[in-house]
Amino acid sequence: MHPILFKIGPLTIHTYGVLLALAFLAAIYVAAREAQRLHLPAERFLDLGIYIILAAVVGSRLLFVILEPRTFLSHPLQIFAIWKGGLDFQGGLFLALLVVWLFIRYHKLPWRPTLDALALALPLGQFIGRIGCFMAGSCYGIPTKVPWAVTFTDPNSLCPYRVPVHPTQLYEGFLDLGVFLFLLWFRPRKLYGGQIVLLYLFLGGLARFVVEFYRSPLDYRGPIFFGWMPLTQLIALGFVVIGGGLLLYNRVQRFQSQPQVP
Repeated sequence: MHPILFKIGPLTIHTYGVLLALAFLAAIYVAAREAQRLHLPAERFLDLGIYIILAAVVGSRLLFVILEPRTFLSHPLQIFAIWKGGLDFQGGLFLALLVVWLFIRYHKLPWRPTLDALALALPLGQFIGRIGCFMAGSCYGIPTKVPWAVTFTDPNSLCPYRVPVHPTQLYEGFLDLGVFLFLLWFRPRKLYGGQIVLLYLFLGGLARFVVEFYRSPLDYRGPIFFGWMPLTQLIALGFVVIGGGLLLYNRVQRFQSQPQVP
């Protein structure tokens, strides 16, 4: 699409980098507003947002580099060229969760409402970030002849040149937007603290798991398991199992704790 937003002399502004920055800012804003609603210290969330940004960028880039060892062994300086795309959200989520856990323990924040506030903001940030992926041509889909196939004609795109492909970036982006809108609607209806983050893990993981079927195998996603499932899809399935399993467990526990009518 348009990997380069504009140029000012020797300075090149990449669309992916701009949208990634907007994604982080939007997520931090939503998390801070939700923290206020839950009577949590919003200023702590602004501090936490900075740490999450650093952890998310480092973690997502690190996983991408691990999944693409041949490219970066040949061109090691490209590891730092994140403005060209190449961030795997799952790696960023893992490292960001570790940072959040340490932050919560250090500042003695209530962990369930804190995670709920963060989980509400994450899918909105993912939606904006996936639009950035689309502009850069990263995370592209398999070739297809469906009417909504997209063809990347900019030679600076990371997608195969002039090949109609599934717009998997938009598939996942709009699914993430749907998850955000659902969580926004559900938040005043939640039955217990932590339910929002569990719903996010289940729904967000399910969205990623489904979209992975349409991702191109040329866009390396790690080793293959069970003869067909790349690592990124296996991680998504893990989120589905963890989130769905804990949702079911809590539902059973709440049902058993209710007084039985004779």
